[in-house]
Amino acid sequence: MPELPEVEVIRQGLIPHVVDRQIVSIACSAKKLRMPIPRKELSLWLKGGRISAINRRGKYLIFLLESGAAMIVHLGMTGKLGIFPATAPAALHDHVVFRLQDGMQMRYNDVRRFGIIRVLTPDQFRENDPFKDMGCEPLEKDFSGSYLKKMAGRRLQPVKNFLMDNHMVAGIGNIYANEILFHAGIHPAKPIGFLTLPLWDTVAEKTREVLLRAIACGGSSISDFVNSSGQKGYFQLELMVYGRAGKGCTRCSASIERLVIGGRSTFFCPNCQK
Repeated sequence: MPELPEVEVIRQGLIPHVVDRQIVSIACSAKKLRMPIPRKELSLWLKGGRISAINRRGKYLIFLLESGAAMIVHLGMTGKLGIFPATAPAALHDHVVFRLQDGMQMRYNDVRRFGIIRVLTPDQFRENDPFKDMGCEPLEKDFSGSYLKKMAGRRLQPVKNFLMDNHMVAGIGNIYANEILFHAGIHPAKPIGFLTLPLWDTVAEKTREVLLRAIACGGSSISDFVNSSGQKGYFQLELMVYGRAGKGCTRCSASIERLVIGGRSTFFCPNCQK
């Protein structure tokens, strides 16, 4: 599943091709995504409209229209948004195609169809924050050790689960939670109530470092992730623990171990992460 870095890479890649462009037409496949494609709303609020900005909240992309309407996209597990010339052959799992005024097309492709596309009217987007229950953005200035410690309280939840809880921190999935905790030197099963403020400060610092490095690398193409131009990222070449069970730690040579926390595979170095 694309996580925050991958979604941010797609956002940055789309901006020069989509922002300030008018959507001339929209074509949808007959299949539904996780929820039915809002064909009527897309036609009413996006067709003929001009995209003024693309924002991101956690793993969601937010396309803002000059009219004040918004289209919210979650890529699910296999969703992709790419830019193509109109002459490029359609792919099997292209489910929504936006034709832009310059003749280019933005295509939403989703093999497993777990993605979501929502359209909010100007009134809906202005009066109701669809992300009000989401936690702090880890790349924003409000994200800090103090914030994490306050949200954690004295609970006994494993720190890895806490980082992956979108109500606490927005956009961190399994890959990056593993990597952040390795760089912070914290065991992923450690109860959050036992982490001191200095440790939380380290978590906040390493979170920013790992995510920004992943974005600079174009994300992680562990499965089939590609950016808006169809290119793969390469942060997977820098992973220290994720997917490396049984291999030697690059820092201390101890064998990377795997356990299951919250139903998700978790990787850590038993020597570097006490």
